[in-house]
Amino acid sequence: MTSVLPSTETDALTGRRIVTEVPGPKSLVLHERRLKAVPVGVSSALPVYIKRAHGAIVEDVDGNRFLDLGAGIGVTTIGHTDDAVVEAAREQLGDFLHTLFTITPYESYVRVAELVAERTPGDFAKKTVLVNSGAEAVENGVKIARKSTGRRGVAVLQHAYHGRTSLTMAMNYKAMPYGAGFGPFPGDVFHAPSSYPFRDGLSGADAAARTIDYLEKHIGAEDLAILVVEPIQGEGGFQTPADGFLPALQAWANANGVVIAADEIQSGMGRTGAWFASEHFGFEPDLVFFAKGIAGGLPLAGVTGRAEIMDASHPGGLGGTFGGNPVAAAAAIAVIEQIEQQGLLAAGRGIEARLRPALEQLQREFDVIGDVRGRGAMLAIELVEPGTRDTTKTPNAAAVKRIADFAAQQGVLILTAGTWGNVIRFLPSLVITDEQLDDAVSVLREALAAL
Repeated sequence: MTSVLPSTETDALTGRRIVTEVPGPKSLVLHERRLKAVPVGVSSALPVYIKRAHGAIVEDVDGNRFLDLGAGIGVTTIGHTDDAVVEAAREQLGDFLHTLFTITPYESYVRVAELVAERTPGDFAKKTVLVNSGAEAVENGVKIARKSTGRRGVAVLQHAYHGRTSLTMAMNYKAMPYGAGFGPFPGDVFHAPSSYPFRDGLSGADAAARTIDYLEKHIGAEDLAILVVEPIQGEGGFQTPADGFLPALQAWANANGVVIAADEIQSGMGRTGAWFASEHFGFEPDLVFFAKGIAGGLPLAGVTGRAEIMDASHPGGLGGTFGGNPVAAAAAIAVIEQIEQQGLLAAGRGIEARLRPALEQLQREFDVIGDVRGRGAMLAIELVEPGTRDTTKTPNAAAVKRIADFAAQQGVLILTAGTWGNVIRFLPSLVITDEQLDDAVSVLREALAAL
């Protein structure tokens, strides 16, 4: 067991520290209780049970402290338990917890809608509906687009992930574990080729031409209501499209009356060093889906889009009991304020400036790393079998698992991803320090050397 905190540090959560086996004895007891009470379908990557967290550090019930490079899969973007966010939520708790916005509304819902509309790409009038989760945002976006266009078809890209509801499972590319055995699924969902530069080698223009050819031949623009894209794919492995790919899809969609939507649930809210990843690609979608990082860990999501599209729904057609909950809305306002006051968009770009060169150096040292990609604090490495990086690029999922397991034992939490399970993704909070990043890279180097 290795201690990596100074012995004088007892309370401040600033670095990793391992004081028991991982998982520790208290976590193991809790895990036994969990196995009796929670379905096996609700699995956990690492059965350590968290007691508290702050910034980029989480502490488990055994006193082990982990450097969190996943941020709850991109949720605690401005760090765990940000003081301003906690205070905003606490203050709202003392006023009222719920009224239901569609019965008796409140200002914080309106303010979140205004703030997000100001920050999504595109200089046009926008409106916003707030819901509970990313999948619910996607579902609402699809039904809004269908109502607006009078068309039925839904197109997504290969390697996409959009959620675990019935419709979004149909929109996912990978069946296991998200959709296997849960069918039948809704129809009229089509999976078009995406841009995957590491594997297809296509320019943005050529990749877009391939996608558009599929859409026209397999669906037909006259039957297509919406094309949903992740500007940087999440579960699919942080595939970052070639330059020109997204603007070309936008131009085609605009010319054919197809609503084009950006699923920014993982990539939005400052994650990539811009408010939304679409900005990096010159992409101005009609609709933007957001969730995860919007409320600092409280459940909130939404759809922001062109006012004329959003207004296509009749009164009462949008909403839900808990959508835009006042406590979550108060937290979201604080998150947006903190991103600006703390200069966290620049911090996201700074994370890329420090972490990407370090990952590229590891790529030069270890030929198991096939690709380094992403933007801001949304970076990934794709692992391949040794000797195949320049040829077959054979996916290496086994190495990913070994690295994740090694890192966890050393007090670093990393996430895996990818259609073949061969991607390690880095989603640190924007408040992570240079020292913490360097520490994480040192552990990653040890894990690669141990393969």
